[in-house]
Amino acid sequence: MIDYRTRITIVEDNVPLKDAFAIMLASNENYYVTNTYTNCEAALRNLEVDAPDIVLMDLKLPGMSGIQGIAKIKRIRPETEILVISVYEDSKQVFDALCAGASGYITKNTGYAELLGAIEELLNGGAPMSAKIASLVVKSFQRNQDTPLTPKETDVLFHLAKGKTYAAIADALSVSKETVKTHVKHIYEKLHVSNKSEAIQKAMHQKLI
Repeated sequence: MIDYRTRITIVEDNVPLKDAFAIMLASNENYYVTNTYTNCEAALRNLEVDAPDIVLMDLKLPGMSGIQGIAKIKRIRPETEILVISVYEDSKQVFDALCAGASGYITKNTGYAELLGAIEELLNGGAPMSAKIASLVVKSFQRNQDTPLTPKETDVLFHLAKGKTYAAIADALSVSKETVKTHVKHIYEKLHVSNKSEAIQKAMHQKLI
């Protein structure tokens, strides 16, 4: 007999919260909780067996971070949708999670009805987000148009802000490492800064990235 229920795996190191999520979802006839884990390593070892349609993922976990786990899950099972449930609401965590492959991001104070709504939205091709998270995403697109940086310099600075090396940036933008260094030099000159940290801080404050 074919089981048409949505298969859900939960990765959350707060055991009472993990168990509460599992109980809530198991009470819904449309969902089947394949397994629950307190770390990404265990979830990855059983990923093929669990074969989840959706993974509920915390970000702050012992060992491998949730963001690293998201990236690995998407490489192994691209068809699996990942819904982040986290206490973090800062832009870096949000964007790192979304860039890693998460399809949605909600906060842990989300109620049962909102959680079910987010899962349904995910299954219907949406990208569920808590109100504050959605606001962060919208603001990220509202870049300052009065920027002294060229589009290529902006791209380089964006990758720098994500912690990438010059070599990694060169690979991502299909340019040489020396070209990246030249762009960085021009960025420092235009922003009147002397190092990467100052450049990133000023660019974020002025909404240049």
